[in-house]
Amino acid sequence: MGMAYSVAFFGVSWPDRVVKSRLIKWLLRGPVTASLTLALVTIVRRAGDVLGGNPYTALVPIVMIVTILLSEFMITLFFPKLEQWLLFGNDQTELLQLRALEERLLTRSDLGQFLEMVLAAICDQLQAPGAYIVSKNSDDFDLVIQTGNLKDLPDLKDQFQDYLEENPSLTEMSVWQKDVIFPLIDGGDSPAVVGYLGIHNIDHQMLLEGEVMASVNLLLHRAAIAVRDRAVQEQMFRTLEQLDPQVDMIQQLRAAGRYDRQAMLLDDEAFEGKEMTSWIKDALTHYWGGPKLTENPLLQLHVVQSELKNHENNGANALRSILKQAIEKLRPEGERKYTGEWILYNILDLKFLEGKKVREIAMRLAVSEADLYRKQRVAIDAVANEIVHMEVERKEQENSEEI
Repeated sequence: MGMAYSVAFFGVSWPDRVVKSRLIKWLLRGPVTASLTLALVTIVRRAGDVLGGNPYTALVPIVMIVTILLSEFMITLFFPKLEQWLLFGNDQTELLQLRALEERLLTRSDLGQFLEMVLAAICDQLQAPGAYIVSKNSDDFDLVIQTGNLKDLPDLKDQFQDYLEENPSLTEMSVWQKDVIFPLIDGGDSPAVVGYLGIHNIDHQMLLEGEVMASVNLLLHRAAIAVRDRAVQEQMFRTLEQLDPQVDMIQQLRAAGRYDRQAMLLDDEAFEGKEMTSWIKDALTHYWGGPKLTENPLLQLHVVQSELKNHENNGANALRSILKQAIEKLRPEGERKYTGEWILYNILDLKFLEGKKVREIAMRLAVSEADLYRKQRVAIDAVANEIVHMEVERKEQENSEEI
């Protein structure tokens, strides 16, 4: 399991916790379930052989199916608790809140469904032909939902917005044209109007009845909670969108730093240049000649241009030299070995510089071909990081010479 974990983690930008969770779940649903099913089926067959002389009874497929179904059900039921116990550690409270967030989020469809039920209940209570809810934003009003016969409402939207703008401090019931308007007030620590609920074409005198007004106030309160929570969640989504790029960069730094500690010193731009990694892969693929080397965009790098004078202005040879230097910087000190410390350098040297076949390299490094391709991606990323270092150093040198 330790070996499988180290292979699964190699170069992956997921958190350690996620990799372990996926690995444990795969082991439980795969090897563990298969082994348990095989064991029980074997026991049933041997029991049938001893008791009835026929090992292939109807119980064999039944036991097999029931074992698989029960195993999968038990894993689904108890794995969250197992995950909390094994993986969450001191972060259990935060991670459980994140898990619960998905179930508690109120989407636009959820909000519309709930508010539609609120409006239907209000129309039933007041025998109104229709009702609608408008949410209040910082500088605008949005029609959230409407129900009933309100064909004229879209045409009256601008007039209604003008009415609300003329009465910004509207905190009590008011009458606009044939509609009764109620403010939706957030009942938190600092009460504020989050929207308005309009009831179309009713006699507002009937709202003076105590029992009817109590029911309406309850429904208004619930509508206000829903509109407020949705506004809070939209703000949270905007914050998450701003965090995404930074979180991605941190995960990439963490993955790269596990096998190349110098990667932690890279500028942010080094992790935004996905194209450079692709260019380097192309150049390495045609390392000994080909259009992917001779026409590669990397030829425009300052560090490559400065190398031209050492190769008779031959761009391909200059780029080949820079690639070789970057690969050599990944070489650990000491005599060459075929251990984990040397794996990135060995892959680059055997695959691109010596031109060995994938199967031969995998056998020499004692890894599967699938793992080899995964590690090859990490190795190419490491070369890209080294070339970024070289390019930055060259630019700094040119700037100092100009000064």
